[in-house]
Amino acid sequence: MQDFNFDDFSDFGDFGAEAEPEAAAAPAEEFGGGPALPNGAALAVVDSDQAVRDYLSGLLGEGVATLNNLAELESRLGMTPIVAVLGPSCASSADLTRIEVWSRTRPEVGTLLVTAELSTDLLRTAMRAGVKDVLTAPIDQMNLVETVSRIAEGLRVAAPSGVPSALQPGAGIGADFDGDELDARVITVFSTKGGSGKSVVATNLAVSLARQSEKPVILIDGHLQFGDVAVMLKLQPQNTVVDAVSQIDRLDNVLMQQLLTTHEPSGLLVLPAPLEPTFADQITGEQMAQVIAICRQLAGHIVIDTPAIFNEVVLSTIEASDDVLLVAGLDIPNIKNVKVGLSTLSLLDVPREKLHLILNRADSKVKLDVGEVEKTLQIQAAAHVPSDVVVPISVNKGSPVVLSAPRSGVAKALEELAFRLLDSHDTALAGSSKRKFF
Repeated sequence: MQDFNFDDFSDFGDFGAEAEPEAAAAPAEEFGGGPALPNGAALAVVDSDQAVRDYLSGLLGEGVATLNNLAELESRLGMTPIVAVLGPSCASSADLTRIEVWSRTRPEVGTLLVTAELSTDLLRTAMRAGVKDVLTAPIDQMNLVETVSRIAEGLRVAAPSGVPSALQPGAGIGADFDGDELDARVITVFSTKGGSGKSVVATNLAVSLARQSEKPVILIDGHLQFGDVAVMLKLQPQNTVVDAVSQIDRLDNVLMQQLLTTHEPSGLLVLPAPLEPTFADQITGEQMAQVIAICRQLAGHIVIDTPAIFNEVVLSTIEASDDVLLVAGLDIPNIKNVKVGLSTLSLLDVPREKLHLILNRADSKVKLDVGEVEKTLQIQAAAHVPSDVVVPISVNKGSPVVLSAPRSGVAKALEELAFRLLDSHDTALAGSSKRKFF
């Protein structure tokens, strides 16, 4: 367990109290006090040291329940959502194992770990166990309260004893559709060169699909090191791809539903990239394929953003996809890389019919003729997305251009692309042999 140094905290106060063997603990129905939290969530502070409990509860407000350990908290859990602020004593392997069990069985419990010193190993272990966030000394009171509130937003009321978790309120993302209907069409957005606008295409396409489709749409950020999907959609996600992969052996529809973050303006469901680049090395292509397979049962369409590189995860994603959108800018380096990329995919036996070229900034005055580009690549462009200043503005605002500038040429091109994807998928489901897409 990590040592806790009070000197790391500002305005911590003067402590003389020793840790008490059994601090008075509030029963579940008496959890309360502190800031008013979303979902009516209760709040508790847990640590073996009385001084730590007093300090953290002081930052959160009067009346916050304080407990010695996680066993005490577990014995008092009910159906009410609760955020547990955990002190450094809760960073032991035994406590993190208990938290990992809660992350699978108690969707009404969210945990926040407070530590005096944060290491990469501790962060990785804590996040894998299901801890929603980790804060390091010195503790900023406003940041602490905001983090607690954000965690509370993602909690759900526990089901009464004997009621399957799949029947809990809010659990049924695809509840209106039979399992046979929800066999998602998987669309990977890929580029062989960074800066081509791939993530802009992926996020806007996913939002457009979500708004046009009657079935759920999922966006997975497969750019595991430096994914921007959450930023582009102005999301503060509780869970990421890491959370799904860390529980891959027990990952099912219900758990996956709990891990997805909803983009409220469009209803799009999002599984963001890891918060730390180092987590990317822990995810294999096989695990990503398993995540995609489970998401297929929950949505009508899945859009996956990927990095501009061929690696195990990207190749597994492409293999699991029904369509691969190759995004390219209208410049020589982009076109050269696309040509190389097409050759590589051909060598990997990726069917040519599922590859579709998306020319981004296609109206740029760079003296490259679109027809000549298509002839060089031996592939016809499926969509021409024009250049427009509304795109960087929308990215900086965290609002997709199809929402912030729906009348722009960019938005219309991406909306049309989404419509054609929906139309072709419906045609395939209806059993038609005619492929309408492109």
